[in-house]
Amino acid sequence: MSLYSGPVFEMAQTQFHTIADYIGIKADERDRLLLPKRAIAVSCPVRMDDGSVKVFQGYRVQHHLTLGPTKGGTRFSTSLDMGEVAALAVWMSWKCALAELPYGGAKGGVAIDPNAISKRELEAVSRRYMQEMIPFVGPHTDVMAPDMGTNEQVMAWFMDTYSMYQGRTVTEIVTGKPVASGGTAGRREATGRGVAFLVARAMQTIGLAASGATAIVQGFGNVGAIAAHELGQMGVRIVGVSDHTVAYYDPKGFDPEMLNAHVAQHGTLLGYSQQSIIDPAALLIQRCDILVPAAVERVITAANAGQLKCRILAEGANGPTTPEADGILDQHRDRIFIIPDILCNSGGVIVSYFEWVQDLQQFFWSETEVTDKLKTLLNRTYSKVLARAERDNVSNRTAAMAIGVEKVRDAKRLRGLFP
Repeated sequence: MSLYSGPVFEMAQTQFHTIADYIGIKADERDRLLLPKRAIAVSCPVRMDDGSVKVFQGYRVQHHLTLGPTKGGTRFSTSLDMGEVAALAVWMSWKCALAELPYGGAKGGVAIDPNAISKRELEAVSRRYMQEMIPFVGPHTDVMAPDMGTNEQVMAWFMDTYSMYQGRTVTEIVTGKPVASGGTAGRREATGRGVAFLVARAMQTIGLAASGATAIVQGFGNVGAIAAHELGQMGVRIVGVSDHTVAYYDPKGFDPEMLNAHVAQHGTLLGYSQQSIIDPAALLIQRCDILVPAAVERVITAANAGQLKCRILAEGANGPTTPEADGILDQHRDRIFIIPDILCNSGGVIVSYFEWVQDLQQFFWSETEVTDKLKTLLNRTYSKVLARAERDNVSNRTAAMAIGVEKVRDAKRLRGLFP
């Protein structure tokens, strides 16, 4: 277990054992379900613009291949380590199983700040990382996707690098590519659109009208910005936003389009306003109807969970709520409706699945078709989670994770143990 140390993996482990207790998984089955099938650490030497050579640490964890190839994002972040990558891979497994996608979970990345290097250096890091991964990935083994710190361009470099080694174009090796390089319409917007769609379903469930409702979006990256835009289109007033540089709160609300324009010009939210600045930690506990944590893990903790003043907690990020915070929020189930992360942010992997299918068939759908299929699948999964939660009188998170874990457990039991 020492290979997968750190608070993020410990959190994933605690969540799993809680679910395993709930659904009665025997002790001798648990390690096979929890521990990753394969963990890869690689060194990525890159020649920098000044002529020097730097070596960056890269990782990839493939949790299980029981249901099909593994699937998961690639993160470029200075804090990345094996424990964090493994936790994200585990969560991706439950997410894919919950949505009934034919995947196991994976995650990977490089410990680097993509904003601190040039575009040429970023391309060199991206290509070297994929080159090191070639023995371990493939369209039917492990399919990469973008995550924090990576984007469509990085995926295009990944695809091109893999294709050069295969001697043919292999678009299906990654998802989240530009449409011109075999990507699918609607993939970039998919996670944020999914968050907003599920918030709309939750508002129907609790009887909250969009008109006049308020939202705070913590993490104004790709997911948060799209979610804010979609919520604004519904009539929800965005009263708080933040990114890694600054946080703003104003009960009068912000125009998501103006925020997006500022970020497009300056790269971050910093400098958008001087009057509305608030401490980032305080932003999470301001009064609102909808709180969307869409940044990083472990931002809702035992210290602030009891102070949340939202009616819907829509987890756009992976693992934003710690198990300790969950215990507190469970006591307020009648007041705060939680859309758990493995449901709330699953729009990205669902449309990644659509992209993979289209690449394999070389038959592409319109953005309207993609979005309609996404909503159909999300609606089905949402209904399934709510039915389980009501049937067993458990939280939405417990219901969602139980469905995912059970699917993987049952598949492993049916396939048996080889040899």
